[in-house]
Amino acid sequence: MTEIGIALPWGRTVFDVRIPKGNLRGVLEAKEPIRARGDADPVAAALRSPVGRWLLSDIVAPGVRTAIVVSDVTRPCPTDQMLPVILEQLSDSGVRDEDVSVIFALGTHRGQTAAEQKRLVGEDLFERLDCRDFDRNDVLSVGETSRGTEVEVSRAVLGADICICLGNIDFHYFAGYTGGLKAVMPGVCSEATIRQNHRLMFMPGSVGGRLEGNPVREDIEEAGTLIGVDFVLNVVLDEDFEIVGAVAGDPLSAHRAGCKLLDELYKIELRGPADVVLVSAGGYPKDINLYQAQKALWNAARAVKDGGVIVLLAECAEGWGHDTFESWLLSGDTPEILRERAEEDFVLGGHKAVSVAETADRASIYLVSALDAGTCQWAGLRHFDDPQSAVNAALDATGPAADVLVMPHGAATLPVVASN
Repeated sequence: MTEIGIALPWGRTVFDVRIPKGNLRGVLEAKEPIRARGDADPVAAALRSPVGRWLLSDIVAPGVRTAIVVSDVTRPCPTDQMLPVILEQLSDSGVRDEDVSVIFALGTHRGQTAAEQKRLVGEDLFERLDCRDFDRNDVLSVGETSRGTEVEVSRAVLGADICICLGNIDFHYFAGYTGGLKAVMPGVCSEATIRQNHRLMFMPGSVGGRLEGNPVREDIEEAGTLIGVDFVLNVVLDEDFEIVGAVAGDPLSAHRAGCKLLDELYKIELRGPADVVLVSAGGYPKDINLYQAQKALWNAARAVKDGGVIVLLAECAEGWGHDTFESWLLSGDTPEILRERAEEDFVLGGHKAVSVAETADRASIYLVSALDAGTCQWAGLRHFDDPQSAVNAALDATGPAADVLVMPHGAATLPVVASN
């Protein structure tokens, strides 16, 4: 039997998984050779031609206190390539290093070590600038959105004259997309604010790949307007986390342009769902824990048949990633009960447990990870130590004629099943 080998990221390594040629329907990757696209320096090009807004140099001046909000260690954003270009423009406009603060958008994620911060921004800038994690205990309210979310945001951000947000754009399973004003909401907002925003995920329209009519995204952007973000720089990455496109300027219109580019590359139409979907979260840091890898699982669920199998490759070196997420999944409650709990009393972490449980109720999930096998079983996940064994078991379960779709970078790829 002829087999085809496919390289799939797992943590900081790569597995070679072999699939019978007769079963392989396709590999879902970017629609074109994206390295050939765009400017030789997309970040510099984006800053030269901002979308919907003036040049960065037009809104800063000597003495202007500037807060730059950047991604934390759970994101693949190449801050160390973006921040120097921003700093150069600020310096050319007379902004001194001592007037710049770099704030890592933790949201509810764990704090970072100094070594992690240094790696994200680069050693030189880490030594030059005030770099700090968002302090969730030091927030101020700036008002309420029309959906009732009280926006409590970092005092350090509010104390600046100018706020600039950096980030990368990916699909997000209920906020539509990452990037844009999501850097500040939830990135530098209180847990209470995040909880109020995320509870909207159960409303119609809160799905991946959607902006307009998405209650979560609309609430995020209303909150960002209250906070007062002045400028964004967002990038789109290829499968190796290299920059292939960048947008800068107005927090709303620049983000829209970046989402359009992401759609062109990674929103992939299918003729129908598959029996088996083999998906990698994309390697580190997208599979740093199951809490983050869940995003790839959600995308893969768009492509699998009811009763099919999802084989998820996610190392999860830092475990489950969230105590509530773990405890809800291990509770033994049905997806219906978990959803009722989340809708009645929304708790961060519980919301992702609902998503995983509902996916596991519709299709079997075979998880290749460093998590404990017995614990995974309690969560409704079948654990495997290596991906080849998981794929073989999936084909045994679905039959000799089963078709397989492969998603090597599942967190960045959004399958869309064509309507008949």
